[in-house]
Amino acid sequence: MKLGEGVRNGGGHNGGSECLSGGHPTAGGTAKGVSGSAEGGDFSAMVKGFAEGAVKSGQQAEQQTTAAAAGKADLNSVVMAVSEAELTLNTVVAVRDKVIEAYREILRMPI
Repeated sequence: MKLGEGVRNGGGHNGGSECLSGGHPTAGGTAKGVSGSAEGGDFSAMVKGFAEGAVKSGQQAEQQTTAAAAGKADLNSVVMAVSEAELTLNTVVAVRDKVIEAYREILRMPI
């Protein structure tokens, strides 16, 4: 499976470069610190920003769920937060799978 062909387990999300360029919203808006440009940043900063955004999205979904259980949150906002956290998790899993696949491909290369 090539990047952009879809996320494992379906999901309707293509996992392409638009995920890393901030094209998908997270619970905090767009994926902050994750730009497609090489200006002023390096790969590790991009990965760190993406990971921090994923964690923040999950935390906000948990907060919304807890507020809903206490009767203090709108059901629509809870569903949106959980959906965004799920999308973020699917993206993280797809990126992880691609990194592992690339690493294995490097290991198979003849010296």
